[in-house]
Amino acid sequence: MGTWDIGPFDNDTAADFSYRVDEASAEKKAEVLRTAFREVIETGDDYLDADLADEAIASAALLAAQCPGGEPVTTSYGPKDPLPPLPAELRPQAVTALDRILTEPSELLELWEESDGEQWKAVVRKLRAVLDGADTGSASGS
Repeated sequence: MGTWDIGPFDNDTAADFSYRVDEASAEKKAEVLRTAFREVIETGDDYLDADLADEAIASAALLAAQCPGGEPVTTSYGPKDPLPPLPAELRPQAVTALDRILTEPSELLELWEESDGEQWKAVVRKLRAVLDGADTGSASGS
């Protein structure tokens, strides 16, 4: 696991994912995030690969940054280009994906639990709370 800290972009997979977000056209960026959430959700009760989870957490951080109470993504490992306003309809998908990541069988959850991952879980839960609380809000803060 190429991970150096607990943040959403503090791992190789999420840093690489940032390039995919940057390469997408402005109108396709939301679809890149939607795909990351969908891939996690569609695992159902099957084993969830850590790379899929890392991408969904990074996507959730990008979405949460546009919500009330969300923190901006300022790390150099995040996307270099600003994201356009993202659709509010992504928020429930992000919440569902984050819930799945924190539910067995999840490789990323297992890896973090091996190294006392309570701080990592707190980061994921905070993203979830921001996204869940913003679920009834508007699509963007213009």
